[in-house]
Amino acid sequence: MRWSSSISDAAEFSTALDRATSELHEQLDGQSADLVLVFASREHQHRCHELPAALGSAFEGALVLGCSGSGVLANGRELEGSAGLAIAAAQLPGVELTGFHVPAERTPDPAEAGDDPADERARWNHALGLADGPDPHLLLFADPFTWSGAELLDGLDRAYPSGVKIGGLCSGGGRPGEHRLFCDQATHHRGMVGVAMRGNLEIDAVVAQGCRPIGVPMFVTRHQEQVIFELDGRPAVQVLQHLFDTLTPSERAKARNSLFLGVVMDPRREVYDQGDFLVRNLIGVDPHSGAIGTAAQLHKNAVVQFHLRDAETSAAELRALLAEHGKLRANDPSVGALLFPCVGRGKGLYGKPDHDSALTRELLGAKLPLAGFFCNGEIGPVGSAQARTFLHGYTSALMLFRPARMI
Repeated sequence: MRWSSSISDAAEFSTALDRATSELHEQLDGQSADLVLVFASREHQHRCHELPAALGSAFEGALVLGCSGSGVLANGRELEGSAGLAIAAAQLPGVELTGFHVPAERTPDPAEAGDDPADERARWNHALGLADGPDPHLLLFADPFTWSGAELLDGLDRAYPSGVKIGGLCSGGGRPGEHRLFCDQATHHRGMVGVAMRGNLEIDAVVAQGCRPIGVPMFVTRHQEQVIFELDGRPAVQVLQHLFDTLTPSERAKARNSLFLGVVMDPRREVYDQGDFLVRNLIGVDPHSGAIGTAAQLHKNAVVQFHLRDAETSAAELRALLAEHGKLRANDPSVGALLFPCVGRGKGLYGKPDHDSALTRELLGAKLPLAGFFCNGEIGPVGSAQARTFLHGYTSALMLFRPARMI
């Protein structure tokens, strides 16, 4: 297995493509690639439909996959709000690749899902064009205007419980039809594209949510769907006001724009740490009813805790998660990585470019082949069990590839 990655900030499309592909060929020593992943900024929108054919020609026989984004990244550089083209290429011996495009209307309907996982697997095998076999790992890119939502991820988890699912939603487009999805020799404007990977491949997923808990964990004692009326038997707004009064002045300033709700994912736990929560947006407050609206899916007696997002917490969490992996085989070229940060991170959060990319290479290897794009929502598992896949916001989702065995 061998990975390579490149990035170009050339404003002219042909120049950017030539520079990026030339660098990849040099890293691969002229050998072929099995998978090519490409991410193009909106500044190249007028010609990015040429990418599948051009890359298919430059890397004959490779599956081409990718999408457009408001910013792209590779090799420690992040290009936001300017022309950028980022490409990764991989030789994957012993890995079976199946690319797919699934329009929203062809996505298996969650309402038709039964209790039998085999039925769900058969439905998704048909939608993705997969033969039955071991659970695949899935790399997913979707148009935020036309994809089928988080229920799609629940279905994929039921169908392929041991496979890792990771990716992101396109960004940079202001209305339906402005995003681009690349799969094989085609460019799409709707739905979802991806690749199913089976065989000699191990994948680790790292999702940094970038928030720290504040206050104390509480039971949701009364709620209706995604509206919380009571926390620990008290009106939710009253609890929130009390918490706000206990914060420092700097925390209060952050809470006005960066306050979230964390939901404990494992109800069996009795002690909760930062990584035990699924962080979700607060949608609104109704002072008359005392209720709080949230984007979280809540169950009876759910345990929740408010969270704050800031640059220091985001950086510290990502550093801690990456440190668990250590240096990957001393910059072994058989290891590759894809990084999908939220559009709310980058320069807007840290005040400087390249933060998450540079930190990833600092902790995992200075020559780690790395590519990705800034997302409108990030797809990945979170928590110690990594058994469920979620759509996140404000996170950085990292996918680490390595061979399961040497061939």
